Amino acid sequence: MRKVAFPRIAACLLAAVVQSFASAAPAAELAPDAPRTYVVQSGDTLWDIAGRFLQEPWRWPEIWEASGDRGDPDRIYPGDVLQLTTVDGRPRLTLARGSSARSGRGIRVERLTPQVRSSELRQPIPTIPIATISPFLTQPYVADSDEIERASYVVGFPDEHLVAGVNDSIYVRRLAPGTGSEFQVLRPGDELRDPDSNEVLGYQALFVANAVLERAGDPAKLAVVRMEREVSIGDRVIPAARERPLADFFPHPAPAGTRGRIISVLNGVTQVGQYDVVVLNRGAHDRIEPGHVFEVFVGGNHERDQVASGGFDSRWTKESPLTTEFWFGADYVRKGWRRDEPSPNEPLPPHADFRRQNSRYVKPLERSGILMVFRTFDRVSFAVLLRAGRSIHVGDWVAPPPA
Repeated sequence: MRKVAFPRIAACLLAAVVQSFASAAPAAELAPDAPRTYVVQSGDTLWDIAGRFLQEPWRWPEIWEASGDRGDPDRIYPGDVLQLTTVDGRPRLTLARGSSARSGRGIRVERLTPQVRSSELRQPIPTIPIATISPFLTQPYVADSDEIERASYVVGFPDEHLVAGVNDSIYVRRLAPGTGSEFQVLRPGDELRDPDSNEVLGYQALFVANAVLERAGDPAKLAVVRMEREVSIGDRVIPAARERPLADFFPHPAPAGTRGRIISVLNGVTQVGQYDVVVLNRGAHDRIEPGHVFEVFVGGNHERDQVASGGFDSRWTKESPLTTEFWFGADYVRKGWRRDEPSPNEPLPPHADFRRQNSRYVKPLERSGILMVFRTFDRVSFAVLLRAGRSIHVGDWVAPPPA
């Protein structure tokens, strides 16, 4: 009964805290040192730029205005100039393009000589650092039990191998015709459970290798072209997903009223730091989409009251040895009568049963960080921690920032 009641208490407490924050939250506030003009630099991210102007970067859409492309970060490029103005008493951020912006008043004009470059000249700035989430855009993978059972699987090797590596071939069964020529090899991993309902939300599949089709059939023959671990019999095979652009989502608050928990960390630790990738127990089924921002809260769990449970010395409230408090302390309460102790064979007269209170309390919820979802599955999603004000752990709560 206690295990069932706990999530409800914590969820109610979280809802009350978030509601109080939301009711008191003002409109988007500028950062104390927000610049009036900023030239976008190579290496900038949208999140970094938003943090230059706003105390709460996810409120960027409230001040962003640029040629009708509100909320479209792939239209911001290095060299563009962002200008902070005020319209009807509210801050507004407008964009002026590259060289034309640099010729404006008060902005330094710098002439550059042409030079050969191997990369695209006008690459949009990403939402967050590219290296942070690029390994997780296509792998690892989360699947339900039925999907794992239906997936193609490694059945053997052409040679007498126990495992396969790069340039080795593998035999795969259940590979349907027309599924493409590029594949990922995955290994079913730990189950992902909802900490409140104990329901299995999916299974985290470990990335094993990339493979390409050599010959169709049953079994089909694939060649391993890249690996992180050796391929074994029983590993699952799925079509390779195409990596998406990193700037195709915009930070914005998650749906109001959404409550969730951190249920796993993809790098295998329990304490979470900046730019670590975590798994949330909310996904597309809960209307979660890439770009949704959550605040992280620590607390909401039951803690032992060390004073009431005897962790610290009690203070005697009575001086007289004729009082119960003199012998037992003020934190003892009478529970009833004891008899037949120390045993029924050595009966003693009934005597009062005084026991120390073993009180517990619910630790208040406190804001501890900000994270953003970048990949969703049906029941879970991947999110990257963008800011951490204190230690964050698996099991901590998440909720939308104040609207």
